[in-house]
Amino acid sequence: MPQTATQPGKRSRKRPIDRLGRWKLEDAKARLSEVVRLAATNGPQLVTIRGKEAAVVLTPSEYEQLLPKSKGHQPLLSFLKGLGLGKIKLDRDKDIGRDAAL
Repeated sequence: MPQTATQPGKRSRKRPIDRLGRWKLEDAKARLSEVVRLAATNGPQLVTIRGKEAAVVLTPSEYEQLLPKSKGHQPLLSFLKGLGLGKIKLDRDKDIGRDAAL
């Protein structure tokens, strides 16, 4: 069974890792399929050795998000700004619409 994330008597700042499910190594080894299932459904699972953080079990897609982006990658906002669409002038006064057959 996962350990509780907080230890009584210790004053600590909340870190994102403190919200993870916590597993002692021996429990994680004995119930690996449950740890993996919980990583897929509830998010990453923290494994500890003698009370110290040792490893995190996460899904492949979560791991890929942590990897550096490829050289050709450009954030969407930068890409859109680079198109220069804001510099195009539209003469809306000349737009009279068009006839449509209904």
